Amino acid sequence: MGRYDKPIIIVHGGAGAWRTKGSEIIKEAARILKDSVIEGFSALQTGSAIEAVTIAVKILEDSGIFNAGIGSALNMLGEVEMDAGIMDGKTLRAAGVGAVKRVRNPIVLARKVLELTDHVLLVGDGAEIFAHSLNLPVREGVPPRIVQKYHELLRSIHSGKNPTKWRNLHRIMKMLNLYDTVGAIAIDSSGNVAASASTGGIWFKMPGRIGDSSIVGAGFYADNKAGAASASGIGEIIMLMMVCKRVIDFIYQGLSVVEATKRVVENITKVKGIDNVGVIALDIYGNASVAFNTEGMARAVMAKNLKEPRIAFFNEAIP
Repeated sequence: MGRYDKPIIIVHGGAGAWRTKGSEIIKEAARILKDSVIEGFSALQTGSAIEAVTIAVKILEDSGIFNAGIGSALNMLGEVEMDAGIMDGKTLRAAGVGAVKRVRNPIVLARKVLELTDHVLLVGDGAEIFAHSLNLPVREGVPPRIVQKYHELLRSIHSGKNPTKWRNLHRIMKMLNLYDTVGAIAIDSSGNVAASASTGGIWFKMPGRIGDSSIVGAGFYADNKAGAASASGIGEIIMLMMVCKRVIDFIYQGLSVVEATKRVVENITKVKGIDNVGVIALDIYGNASVAFNTEGMARAVMAKNLKEPRIAFFNEAIP
């Protein structure tokens, strides 16, 4: 992705089969990614990296386009269960929330867990009770296109095209490339880094399943001594391989951010095959990289030395 001047923010809208979504969806996704980095960068100019990644992801959650927040995928019962996480590289404090149903912005709730509790992970009813105590905004239903997609997948399963065994879900999701998790990483003018991630999870997941976006080191990680990373793909694989922590560890050990992201994705591809992961990363010197083994990964960057956001979806380099 290149080298940029601080402050810097990079957001992603998920790894997956972006070409099959059509030009109109890509155009709308690009518009939202642009809004996300502009608002996140504005926060960077007056505040912290942690504030920037919160605001940027909140915009992506509210868009309804990505598999997060309003646009979240549905589980086997047709219910929303969302995960999100955030990490402050200065303090090495992190927090995640999982399987939340009624919160409008899981990333905002995750940040509240970070700032107001000593916990690292809060899930289910406990997370909902905490959100209610803070009077956080509540979701208002499920968008029609999400309901339509759920019924399309349900018909596909009942037709016998996709067996209903739980262990086949990863194969089905790889085939359909339905990921679109969102995330953001940033470095502020003081050199502090932060990372975040948010998702509705895998379509037709078992109720109660938790994905990588709420797990520190898996879907997100930040450390002022190295950099920040945020991932997208099949959560179980990302958790088992601890994708973001591994990227940051490689950077800390002396690899360039490009080498670090490439090595992690190549290792996963060797072990788990293709179409399952993507990651964006930023080191403390302003060097940025993206690597993925899917058809594409939506991302955008804004920095001090850029006049406007730069956006890409496929293997082309962001100019």
